[in-house]
Amino acid sequence: MRDLMGMMGKVKEMQAKMEQLQEEIAAARVEGVSGGGMVKIDMTGKGEMLSIKIDPSLLNGDEAEMLEDLIVAAHRDAKDRAEEKAQEMTKELTAGLPIPPGMKLPF
Repeated sequence: MRDLMGMMGKVKEMQAKMEQLQEEIAAARVEGVSGGGMVKIDMTGKGEMLSIKIDPSLLNGDEAEMLEDLIVAAHRDAKDRAEEKAQEMTKELTAGLPIPPGMKLPF
């Protein structure tokens, strides 16, 4: 019974750490870049876009399609970076835990 109580305490501790981690991930900021830095997107770790910066040379009518593609690419880059950051933060928290391969945290 004592082992069960100890395990329950560890579960509660882990749950609190996971909640804190999710808050930290949401507060994290990442930047996605495309077109050699001509388009930059700043977003949160949860994927909320905060700002976009576009090089003025891209703001003419003939370049509209390329600009659209660069915006999508910059957003994808920022999203990938946010996911990598979340995985790094989660890995630090779960170091040493017997988690099955391929299981993604936070849930």
